[in-house]
Amino acid sequence: MDTGSHLLFGATLAGLAMLQPEVAQEPALLHAVLAAALIGSHAPDFDTVARVRGYAAYIRVHRGITHSLPALLLWPLVLSVPIAWGFGVWEHEPLVFAWTMTAVVFHVFLDWLNAYGVQCFRPFSQRWHHLDALPLFEPVLFATHAAGLMVWLAMGINPGWMFLCIYSFTFVYIGGRLLHHRSVVRFVRMRLGLEGVCHVVPSLHWFRWQFVLESSDAFYTGTVQGKQLTVKDIYAKHTGGGMAVEATRAVDGVRAFLHFAQRVHVTCTERQDGYEVRWRDMRFWHNHELPFGVDVTLDRDLKVVSQSLGWRKKAWDPPYV
Repeated sequence: MDTGSHLLFGATLAGLAMLQPEVAQEPALLHAVLAAALIGSHAPDFDTVARVRGYAAYIRVHRGITHSLPALLLWPLVLSVPIAWGFGVWEHEPLVFAWTMTAVVFHVFLDWLNAYGVQCFRPFSQRWHHLDALPLFEPVLFATHAAGLMVWLAMGINPGWMFLCIYSFTFVYIGGRLLHHRSVVRFVRMRLGLEGVCHVVPSLHWFRWQFVLESSDAFYTGTVQGKQLTVKDIYAKHTGGGMAVEATRAVDGVRAFLHFAQRVHVTCTERQDGYEVRWRDMRFWHNHELPFGVDVTLDRDLKVVSQSLGWRKKAWDPPYV
């Protein structure tokens, strides 16, 4: 999820922690838990510092080892010790550790629900796992938690039971989205009547989704709105450019892209002075365009002239991953 949502959930987790009498009654402990939950809710995304080394390094690192199984233990250990010491609540360090871990685990769980995905089962599996049920920004959950936070700040009451209700609703809502996503995948397969891997990506609206289905010879992209399915584009998988395409596989940007991408589509365009090879992840199409991928320009001797890796869309445009 986006940074703002993660931080908001960190604050509401601190409110939930006030169900414990010691947290509610000791201001120093409450402040320690609030700091632990806020930092823990964002800690796995500290990997964004990799961007200083370029986008290829960022793609390799982001949502990888920092979201892995060992990280679920290491982040709370690294964070809770100085926080408990700094707030003078060392005797409650196990409790601070527990709420830090809760924040970290909830962060990774929310990212797992997104279409971008996480390598959350490292070191046992290098695969990217994504449940495709929630967009990067989930307006219903954000509004619900933000309303709860404003009530807490405005009224100054113990919000523990209120946030228990809000988090109960949160998990029911997520369960509903997962079931709805599964039904949309079945609907797309049934309507298209094709065999292959199908990805359905959510939008900000409950009943609007976009899909890509990879068959043996083509990619089919389209939208689902309610019970209406519309095929937008069909991309042939075999587009030629063999030697030029193979020459780009050793390029750093292409290797980083292939480390992450799953439904890969590649095209080669011959130019007067060489070739342009475009690698794209079909999961993230929008408005008849393929905004995520890497472009490599080659000369006539198949030597790399330039490369460009990343998104080619505005941040507020779909898909929200």
